[in-house]
Amino acid sequence: MLRQAIYSAILLGTLVSGSSAALAENRLALVIGESAYRSVTALPNPANDAKAMSKLLAESGFEVTEAADLSQKEMNEQVGDFASRIAAKGPDTVALVFYAGHGMQIDGENYLVPVDVDPKREADIPLQAVRLNDVLNTLNSVPSRMRILLLDACRNNPFPAINATAGRGLAMVDAKTGAPGTFLSYSTSPGAEAEDGDGADSPYTTALLAAARTPGLPIEQAFKQVRVAVNKATGGRQTPWDSSSLTDDFEFITGTGPQAALTGAKIDAAKRSVEDWRRLLQGKPADVAHDMVVTDGTLEAYEAFVALDAQSRFATEARDWVALHRRMVAWNDAVTINTAAGYRAFLAAYPDSDLAMTSRKLIERLRLKPDLMPAIAGAAPTNVALGPCTTPTPSTPPTLKKADITPAIQPPTPVVVKKIGVTTPRDPNPPVRVTALPPRRAIDEPPVYRGPPMVYRPMGVRMGFAGGFGGGGFGRGPMGFGRRF
Repeated sequence: MLRQAIYSAILLGTLVSGSSAALAENRLALVIGESAYRSVTALPNPANDAKAMSKLLAESGFEVTEAADLSQKEMNEQVGDFASRIAAKGPDTVALVFYAGHGMQIDGENYLVPVDVDPKREADIPLQAVRLNDVLNTLNSVPSRMRILLLDACRNNPFPAINATAGRGLAMVDAKTGAPGTFLSYSTSPGAEAEDGDGADSPYTTALLAAARTPGLPIEQAFKQVRVAVNKATGGRQTPWDSSSLTDDFEFITGTGPQAALTGAKIDAAKRSVEDWRRLLQGKPADVAHDMVVTDGTLEAYEAFVALDAQSRFATEARDWVALHRRMVAWNDAVTINTAAGYRAFLAAYPDSDLAMTSRKLIERLRLKPDLMPAIAGAAPTNVALGPCTTPTPSTPPTLKKADITPAIQPPTPVVVKKIGVTTPRDPNPPVRVTALPPRRAIDEPPVYRGPPMVYRPMGVRMGFAGGFGGGGFGRGPMGFGRRF
């Protein structure tokens, strides 16, 4: 009993000291929960998720702005105001955005869906929703130490008009290709759909609330725990995903208490090959090996597990994860390159995927795009009515003879140089010299402004402002060198 009381006291002291340390650091959070959608069925959990996350972040030392059921205009305003608050706090600020609600990808772009959207076609989403890249760019536009984006936004597409043609889930975003200091987390894998859950909160938020409250647990380790917890809670149907370019450590609740000593130790971050993982997983029970692979979340780990445990009850789940991951990496490459050849290659590899229709549409769009390469290469433009435009060949200038040259300026009369006892006679046939004129300035060339002349002020004379500056204008001491005002 006494031991339990002592342990509780130590843990409470750790939480208090951790919160105090967090308060010493500038931490700002924007929490958005989108539940009351107007044109489709409302989502029950995002409002609950936002409230629970706001409470957690406030306990973690964040200054929290909570917003619910925002329209597109309101969401853009909230993001802009949040960036202004980051700028006011300074470059040492940790900025966190949590979003719960609908999200989708259109043409390889991710969008957060406000409650006022009512799309009739795919082209309406970019006009009515908020582009994820715009949120990232807004946060990157102001100096900050760290940017954390947590998106519980991969639920199913609820809009029947575009459900059959838009890709599932969210497209992959590689944080390593952007500004350093960014951590991005999805509630499930790219290209997959997340569950809203049967409880008060979604499976993703429920797992995050538990992991983030562990004192001293680094954020990367916290989300490894989130992956395993969500995977188990959904029977393998949902596995969160994250991408990081962080250069500094971050814990939601700082501390080095007993619990942190047990769970907060950092795992070797060196990337293992498939063969490394095969050796590491060899001989382990299937459930233990599966948890290790899900915790790591890399393609190499999953491929090694599939090869070793092809008959286990986790094998189908692992194979599906590998196939989805490879497809979304290929899709990310095609969207990044953005050429017809790139989309054709994706379509050849995945002709029956949910992104096949989008690939065909983008190929057709690029086919109709004007080809600017001939103009860039210097080819002669073509006029439809007049045919090819040609540049006239300049004529060869005529060869001038000495007798045809009329000097623009008459040569000066030779000067007679007198020396003692020597006189230089005039040359009766002086040579004709053509004096080159200086090049004329182009008509549209602006004149060069030289500025007002420097004026010398005698000692003791002051300049235009009453009392002057330092007794003599902008000069040093009383000398008074400067320009007249």
